[in-house]
Amino acid sequence: MKRLTAALPALTMAALALALLVHGPIPQWPGYHDFADLRMLAGIPRAADVLSNVGFAVVGIVGLVVLNFRGGQCALGAAWSGYAMFLVALVLTALGSGFYHLVPDNARLVWDRLPVALACAGLLAGVRADTHADGRAHAVAAALAVAAIASVLWWHVTETRGQGDLRPYILIQAAPLLLVPLWQARARAPRADRLAFGAALVLYLVARAAELNDRAVFDALGWISGHTIKHLLATCAAAVIVARLVARSRARSQIPAAPRLSSPHPLRTP
Repeated sequence: MKRLTAALPALTMAALALALLVHGPIPQWPGYHDFADLRMLAGIPRAADVLSNVGFAVVGIVGLVVLNFRGGQCALGAAWSGYAMFLVALVLTALGSGFYHLVPDNARLVWDRLPVALACAGLLAGVRADTHADGRAHAVAAALAVAAIASVLWWHVTETRGQGDLRPYILIQAAPLLLVPLWQARARAPRADRLAFGAALVLYLVARAAELNDRAVFDALGWISGHTIKHLLATCAAAVIVARLVARSRARSQIPAAPRLSSPHPLRTP
């Protein structure tokens, strides 16, 4: 039973990868760039979808500044490289997504999807380092970053050849939803960590649902679209994770240092 539990994350990802392989190429759905809210504000086209990305930059910058100030690298240990990638990717997401929504097209979409994929990779790398003590945290973070970039480039190249394929990008986005809970359960992560990441994953799933119902939400509410809500909920999800990382860093900084033992044979000055 223990062996099955230990192998469950890998088996889950293998099953998903096999299902995607058997399914065949998944193209970008028609009308992807036809967002519901076209309103302009202060000369900014599609202002709601553009400006709602600011939250990602705020969360990422605050996380980087606070964790660096509180010694996040020491507090988070080997997981810092992954979480740092996640925080930087949040800032890049604000820039890339804002750039894309100004004039939505496939060329600009690359710069939207690259940081999103890197954020997923960083989150995976951070949680894996928290739940695995195998000394491979930095190598795994680097490998996941390469995989994230490759997933977007694969879509872009296949799209330009007339047969777009989102499967690798879907896989990199689905991985945190599946692996984070399994890794934390297997490693018996602290309850506060599991609750924070669980809340973030739920918010992210609701955000995705809002995105898929962009126009229906806008038609129903009239003042905000599903895609704008997606940005706001995804920002909240990121904020929950960052708040938990800051809390861990604060708790670590409040642990009193061990008393320094004096040498039994101190050097004597003449």
